[in-house]
Formats: sequence, C-alpha cells, structure tokens
Amino acid sequence: MSDPLRVHRDEDGVVTLTLDRPEARNAFSAQLMRTIADTIDALVTDPGVRALVLTGSGTAFSAGADLNWMSSLVDNSFEENVEDSGHFERMLRAVDEFPTPTLARVNGHAIGGAAGLLACVDVAVAVRGAKIGFSEARLGLAPAMISAYVQRRIGPGHARRYFLSGELFDTDRAFEIGLVHEVCDPDDLDAVFGDVLAQMLKAGPSAQRETKRLIAEVEAARSPAASERKRLETIARLRVSEEGQAGMAAFFAKQPPPWVPGPDA
Repeated sequence: MSDPLRVHRDEDGVVTLTLDRPEARNAFSAQLMRTIADTIDALVTDPGVRALVLTGSGTAFSAGADLNWMSSLVDNSFEENVEDSGHFERMLRAVDEFPTPTLARVNGHAIGGAAGLLACVDVAVAVRGAKIGFSEARLGLAPAMISAYVQRRIGPGHARRYFLSGELFDTDRAFEIGLVHEVCDPDDLDAVFGDVLAQMLKAGPSAQRETKRLIAEVEAARSPAASERKRLETIARLRVSEEGQAGMAAFFAKQPPPWVPGPDA
C-alpha cells in the first residue's frame, strides 16, 4: 500500500504535508489520519521547524472523511466507534495545537472534515472556484468532530446555516465568513501562498511559539477538549444509524437520500 502522505522539509525548516490519495480526492482514511497525527507529533519538539503546511495532491485539497471507512464501522460496538472517531480528533488536535505557524495551501475542494481542518490552521490560502462545505447533514450525519474548531472560527451564526443545510459554498464566501484568509486565482496560488509564508518566516520563532501559546490560553475557556466526548459520541451514533447508513449508501449510488422531498430533488 502506498504512503497516503508525502512529507517534504525545505532548507528554511518549512515542512509540507501533502495528502496523497488523489484517486479518492485525498479523503481521510484511518491510515491517513494516523499518519498525519504521527508525523506532526514527531515534529512538535523539533526546534528547526519554522512552519507546517498542509496541501493536497491532484485537483482537490480533500473530500473529507472516507465514506468507505465510515460506512464499514456499522458492525462495531458503540464504544469501538467512539474510539475509532478518536483518530480524526487526534489529527485535528495535532494541527490545531502545533506550536509553530500552520498554513493550508487549499488547491481545490475542501469538504466535510477537510473544511474543518481549515479551521485548525493559522492561515488558509485557497484557490478561487474551489468548493467548501460541511455536507455531513446531507448524509444523515453531523459535523460533530469538526464543530468545536469550525464554530470557533466562523461563529455560531454561520455554523447554524452551513451545518444545518450542508450546502456547498465557494472560497470567496469562505473568506467572507472567516474560514479562509486569502483567495486567489489558481494560477496565482504558488505566488500568493509564497508571499504569505514569507511573511510568517519574518517573525521570531520563539516569539511565535509564545504567541501561539498565549492565544491558546486566552481561548481555553472554549477549548475543543471540553466537548470532545460529546462530539465523539455524536458521530459514533449517527454514522451507524439507519439514516446515516442510508445517506452514505445514497451517496455511493449517486441518488438522493430517502428524506429529500420531490421527484427532482
């Protein structure tokens, strides 16, 4: 099995993690989530790391959680499902708590869990025209794992609309609600992202670590850790429910799920 993650470190100490499952639009399999978390954990104490970059191979950033993986968990016990959801939380937390600047180079669509990952980085630069969305509700699921991170970034008002509808929106809208920080034409992505990264490298490494620690302490009252068990239990329950399984089955069959009204839905 090929490695689902490519790791590159340049001479400036910038480590780039490239999600490398283009045949699955870089969807998060259990292996990919573990690999990302393990890789980041190994970098936390490395003083030579100046920045961490996340991007995708091919034309997508990531399609989010791999539905083949999620639907295969139907026969697991509830506690096994809760434990399995921990892989996704561990990945999100690893990115969110990384001590040096983190950036997302959003080269294409970022759906579901991938949109949640954008809320965990310090800066997200996205190509114009890419689609973003929290599509879980349309599959009979909930954005449980990413909710604490996304709601903190975009606020409960925007979360109510986009979590409940599951609709997709473009990167210009993502910029308006604060999910991404820069939007550019695809041909300009390397240049714009390079400029943002260059600005990050002008700051003192120790000062950045202290500043990120300060931001986390100020935010601690709304820490994702406080809601972790509730979020794990919610997705563990929904993904094995009759509605969740029906929603994922409809997705694979390219048909509307059974709850969508109307013959042309």
